[in-house]
Parts: sequence; C-alpha cells; structure tokens
Amino acid sequence: MATTVRMTPIPEDIERQSFDVIVIGAGINGAGIARDAAMRGLEVLLIDKGDIASGTTARSTRLIHGGLRYLEYYEIPLVRESLREREILLRIAPNLVHPLPFLIPIYEGAKRGPRLIRLGMIAYDVLSFDKSMKRHHMLSREQTLQLEPGLNADGLLGAAYYYDAQITFPERLAIENVLSARDKGAVVLTYCNVDHPLTDDRGNVTGIAFTDLIGGGTYSVHAPITVNVAGPWVDNVIADRERQRYIGGTKGSHIVVDAFPGAPKEALYVEAAADRRPYFIVPWNGRYLIGTTDIRHSGDFDEVAPDDEEIEYLVNETNHVIPDANLKRTDILYAYAGVRPLPYKEEGTPGSITRKHVIHVHKAPLNGMISIIGGKITTYRRLAEQTIDAVFKLLKRPAPSSLTGKVPLPGANTYDFDRFTANLISTSGLGSSVVQRLVRIYGVRAKQIIQLAGDDPLLRESFSPDTGAIGAEIPYAVQSEMAETLIDILMRRTMIGLDETAGRDAAENALKIAQQTLGWDEERARAELASYRDYLQYLRPRALPDEVPLV
Repeated sequence: MATTVRMTPIPEDIERQSFDVIVIGAGINGAGIARDAAMRGLEVLLIDKGDIASGTTARSTRLIHGGLRYLEYYEIPLVRESLREREILLRIAPNLVHPLPFLIPIYEGAKRGPRLIRLGMIAYDVLSFDKSMKRHHMLSREQTLQLEPGLNADGLLGAAYYYDAQITFPERLAIENVLSARDKGAVVLTYCNVDHPLTDDRGNVTGIAFTDLIGGGTYSVHAPITVNVAGPWVDNVIADRERQRYIGGTKGSHIVVDAFPGAPKEALYVEAAADRRPYFIVPWNGRYLIGTTDIRHSGDFDEVAPDDEEIEYLVNETNHVIPDANLKRTDILYAYAGVRPLPYKEEGTPGSITRKHVIHVHKAPLNGMISIIGGKITTYRRLAEQTIDAVFKLLKRPAPSSLTGKVPLPGANTYDFDRFTANLISTSGLGSSVVQRLVRIYGVRAKQIIQLAGDDPLLRESFSPDTGAIGAEIPYAVQSEMAETLIDILMRRTMIGLDETAGRDAAENALKIAQQTLGWDEERARAELASYRDYLQYLRPRALPDEVPLV
C-alpha cells in the first residue's frame, strides 16, 4: 500500500464503542447487510481488509438478472427470488440499474434447442409475473439475422428475445449501500485486516481483533454477533477456529473491447461452441464486456488475473458466433477476473454448483458468528434482509421490518431523474455530457460534487480525456466516500479506471488535483502512482502508444 496516512481516521474510541453486530467484508453482500442492520436500529461496525467493493463485486459480469441458466438445475426458487429482487433494484437504484435487452441465438446441434429455450422463456415470464419489462418473444432465423446480421448464419435456427437488467458499476451500488449505512450510524473501516475472532471460555465469539493496514496498530472491538461475509476469504477468517471448508470458489474472467464489426445492439447470451457453456457478449460502458469463464480456483484470492487460455477462449468463441468480429489479443483493452465465493463441492462441474446463498449460523467454538457462503449481486438485498433477521433472532430481540426494498439508495433519492438532470444541466454551467455522466455515477449526489467545484477552474475542468470526469470528484471521493488511495479513487469512485486506457490517461492529472486539494506531497503522489501501475498488472491492459512501461 502506498499511503501511511489515513484519509478517514479510525475513531479514537473504537475499542470503547458498543456494537450490536460486526460485519466482516464490504463487498456488495456485506454492504447490504450493514445497511439493513443500521436501518433497523442496530449499532454496526463494517470492516474490510481492502476498499469497499474491491473484491469479487468489482469482477462480475455486471448484470442484474434472474439467472435463466439456473432453471437447468431446477433452482426455481432462486430464479423467482432473483427476478423479484431485480424489480426492487430497478426501483431503489434507477441511476445504476437499467433494463437491457438480451438475445439468445439458437443453433442446430446445440445443447439448448428451440423447445428447451422456449420453455425456459415461458418459465422466466411466469416467474417474473410482477415485472415492469416486456415479455419475451421468439424470432425466426430470418428475423434474427435482420435484427443482428453479424451473427453466424451457419446452422442458425432462430433466437429468443427478452429483457433482464444491467448494473454498469456494481462498485457504486456497494458504495451507495455503505453510505446509507454510515448515514444511519454505522462505523466503516477499510484497510483493516481481521486477525482473528475473539472468544470467551464458553466458545462464544465476543468480537474481533484487527490490524490497521495503513497506519499500523492493533485493536479489539466487541459485539455479541459477528457476520463473516468476506466472500472468497470466509474460510480465512475462521481458519484457526474451525477446520471445515465452506468456500469452493470458481474463477470467472472477462475481456473488454471496443465496438467491433458485427457487434450486437443487444446483449448476447450464447452457447460456446467449444464446451457448450453459456456466456455473454454485453454492450457496456460504451464498449463490450465478454465473459465469463467458470473454472475451479484454489490459488491466492488476492492475486487473480485472467490467464492466456481464458482470454483465448473468449476471443475464439466471440469470433465463432460473430465471424466478422475478427478479434485479436491486441484488440483487448483490458481484462479482469474474480473468484465466486460458492459453496465447497468436491465433485461436479463448476457450473453445477448452486448460486443460492447459505446463511450458516455457527455453533461452539464460534457461537455468535454467522458466515455467508455464496450470494450474487442480484440477490444481495434479500440476503441482507435474511441475515439481519437471523441476527435479531440470536440477539433474542424482536426484528423490525426491513425497509431496504422500499427506501431508495442515497443517489436515487428523487422522483424524477430526467427533471433533476435537466435542472442540473441548466444551472451548473457544465456541459450536458459532463452532468449526465455525473448523474449516471453519483445520482442526485452529483449536485454535491458540482457545489464542491464552485467556481474553481481546477475542480470544474475535466482531468480525464476519455470520460470527462471533473476535478471535484477527486476530493469528493476522499472527503465524502471514504476513498483512501488513488486506486480507490480511479477504480471504485470516479470509475475512470474502467475507461479505454484503464485510467492511465488520467492518473497523473488526478494526483495533481489530490496534491492541491488533499495535501498529498510529492513522495506520496509517486508512491500512489507506482501502486496504481502495480495494480494494473491484474487487468492486463493493452499497451498505449509511447507508454512508459508499467513499474
């Protein structure tokens, strides 16, 4: 880590504070659990060894979907739950979650033929009876090619057309949940490693010991309930107390490319020719996101990157279904990989492992601890609700109703986004595209950023050639959104680390603004830039013209 000075200090009285529940892990599930708990009146500590949403949450396919594939494994309750949660997210986070059309091409000899696809579509519509989006319809071969002429016509029988949803930046969804939790009184600590649970002589977990990874120092905090929602690292948290293995993670990799010949207008849900696995080709963030792979992973969860074989697989399969694409390795802007925190299962294919979450209430020697196994972005809110219901049961207190499905997230607190955006455009003096981008990322909180910018040219001007991000977003990320490092700012606040250059065109400009507005000295700026370049090795970005080699 580059910095040795915390931007958001640990409270001096942290060890004396009284918490009802400690939540370990600030990915989307932990963030949602912290929000639900705080909104129901519990005193909450949320802690993570990294940044908010810096693990699996940031490495997904960025979809909010019912899980059409889960029907193959008869996980009908999971599909229904996912579809219901999809509708809730469209309501409580409309700036982040939006409908997306999908096309499933059907080919001769495919594992999933026309009859199976049609049955799946009918079941999908039935299970989403309360949806706000249109029903599916089946297309003939001719209709399919008219809609998407770039598809491989050889053996094409037709297609299914339906709607699901996309979340462009799940990182922002997690941050919104954390901000909501903090607004309700939760204490949030990032870059603090949980060393071990604290237990008494009766086998009750009484809290945790943790180390500040930025400023140093060790602390002990106490609560009657601890929720272990560390994702792939769940087993690490309890390794010295239990020998049982809970997590059997699988690795999923994605590639990001610019638009290519034959690129679809809709998201494609395609059966791979090589192994008949379904994968996605998705319009995303002005580009295309292609993935994912699904292979067992037993390596270091902190150092996960796509390998050459996975990249070649995704390129070849895309070129097969869209022959004119002619993608090459040099066309890939960057790639990323993550580990799904799925339940441990020795046998079967990775795809057969359930995506349903498990809320495991431990017994001695871990009484008072709950571990979360599995879970997906789409159902994070429902998982949080069920978890906090379990927490209240352990506390032997009546559980108030959860409000997270009714109360919009902080950035969505308006009845009319179009009117809000139009008003901001007319009053801010900033360009329309600049304001629209701010609203797309921050929602109504974009107004706070514009107010922070004021008349200061440094804060009003763009520092990112590709995205148009403005300078005020840098101090806002730290002062209002708990960013600690340049990586946090670029990858999980401003989101410009996901632009064409993986943020390399803006990193030095961002540091100059940080030096002038946050007091970072030259030594820290150099260290932050070096850390950012080290981080990029996991994205395997395409080399830029005349680029200085990454350190």
